[in-house]
Amino acid sequence: MTMATTVADVVTPDPLTIEATGTVRDAAELMRAGNIDDVIVVEDGVGIVTDRDLVVRVLAIGGGSKVPLRQACRGPVTVGPTESIERAAQLMSENAVRRLPVIVDDVVVGVVSIGDLAVERDADSALADISAAEPNT
Repeated sequence: MTMATTVADVVTPDPLTIEATGTVRDAAELMRAGNIDDVIVVEDGVGIVTDRDLVVRVLAIGGGSKVPLRQACRGPVTVGPTESIERAAQLMSENAVRRLPVIVDDVVVGVVSIGDLAVERDADSALADISAAEPNT
């Protein structure tokens, strides 16, 4: 088995996306339907919103389900598929993020997570076990 060296080797392709004009509820429904905890937000660039963002940036301050998604969205740090997985890990560490949208010519082609890197680098670690497990529904 060869060890992955680039983001392209570990990327999760075709992430779910949503327009920034959607609502917090739209994003939550998309996450639920896809059994995922983040969606890529597209509008004049790229952003990302996680289930935690919805809670901390909207619900915890009194916002409701009809709040425009752009209020919860963060402009993410991105990476290209040819970047090394070491560079991806470094970007995650430097920016305190757990996911990086993977971009080619300003188009989102995938997402790489800290779990993806953990599975690749230390398949016997607790994080790798959690990341490789089937999601709870």
